[in-house]
Amino acid sequence: MPDYHDDLRLAHVLADAADAATMDRFKALDLKVETKPDMTPVSEADKSAEELIRGHLQRARPRDAILGEEYGVEGTGPRRWVIDPIDGTKNYVRGVPVWATLISLMEAGEGGYQPVVGVVSAPALGRRWWAAKGAGAYTGRSLTSASRLHVSKVSRLADASFAYSSLTGWEEQGRFEGFLDLTRAVWRTRGYGDFWPYMMVAEGSIDLCAEPELSLWDMAAPAIVVTEAGGSFTGLDGRPGPHSGNAAASNGLLHDDLLGYLDAR
Repeated sequence: MPDYHDDLRLAHVLADAADAATMDRFKALDLKVETKPDMTPVSEADKSAEELIRGHLQRARPRDAILGEEYGVEGTGPRRWVIDPIDGTKNYVRGVPVWATLISLMEAGEGGYQPVVGVVSAPALGRRWWAAKGAGAYTGRSLTSASRLHVSKVSRLADASFAYSSLTGWEEQGRFEGFLDLTRAVWRTRGYGDFWPYMMVAEGSIDLCAEPELSLWDMAAPAIVVTEAGGSFTGLDGRPGPHSGNAAASNGLLHDDLLGYLDAR
């Protein structure tokens, strides 16, 4: 199996640089915010963080392609870095500390590009999570100061904690009744949102999470963290990986139950 240690180290360097830039503008009174054509907000911090990461990658990995939320695809080849400079921009611009920079390296393989390295860095929470293919998932301050992640062993929906981002999208896709039935079947529900519930699935503090509408840069890094922690990450259609335009993550033991409720149309 390939060794991705150097790529993982680089991803941490990229995250360090992005953290410094985003924290510098977090809660700034003069932060500039625009509305994109899809009606979602983008701040100057989103753009500057992605530009910073792209600059580092162009120097350190000039042969690799880059896909970012704000500036699209650059380059071609079997290796592609996927970047969400600020996942949770709506939180960021309102001063809510639940946001993160998502950095993933994907490699071409069967079924298309698959994540092999992922870093999720949430500096306002003082948290970071990461994983590399075949090497496990971890959380901590650095590569040398970390603890390994493991999903929970909860095996009954009645004992499970389920997290979601919002109610938007479930009804549009004809999944709302199934979503409501799932919330009634589990022990507990919470709307943590964005990257955080996936990290909590990896940590074992919750057991299930799902979102009906997502982009690749929202999912690539969380997907490998969840799977390397022993969990399952698929689309609502059950297809493994981050390519379905939506996501279902679990401890694995409850994944069929999760999809059974949410894949119904």
